[in-house]
Amino acid sequence: MKKVLTVILVAFIIIQFFPIDKTNPEPTPGMDFLKIKNTPPEIAGIIKNSCYDCHSSETKYPWYSNVAPFSWIMKNHINEGRKELNFSTFAVYPQKKQIHKLEECVEMVEKGEMPLESYFIGHQNAKLSDDQRKLIMDYFKREKTETERKMLY
Repeated sequence: MKKVLTVILVAFIIIQFFPIDKTNPEPTPGMDFLKIKNTPPEIAGIIKNSCYDCHSSETKYPWYSNVAPFSWIMKNHINEGRKELNFSTFAVYPQKKQIHKLEECVEMVEKGEMPLESYFIGHQNAKLSDDQRKLIMDYFKREKTETERKMLY
């Protein structure tokens, strides 16, 4: 038993020498969702607080992002989140893709799939109340409708 614990401890120490890259991509002015949509401050605050760590280039890494293997899992979530939807580069999406992403935002928030439950472990303040959920879903729906309207012209 002592040998097994020693091996686990040594392995844990060794993996600490393989940190994640915490460099955020450079912000691209004029591309960010909140800016191009002129999002009201109350809604922007909710979206920044509950979505931007994984779905933007503005990730704030908490202390436990320095501890492998948790850091690896976190970095994978961030990479996947940015790949799926990056609010920081929203303006580069064609209008059809913007509409689709806004539909997905509504669906994911409505089903309670976003933010991820695992995100709440270190970010209790990211939990959405029912009122906040409704507020951002209604906002995403309005922006989807507005984008569809612009696409017609």
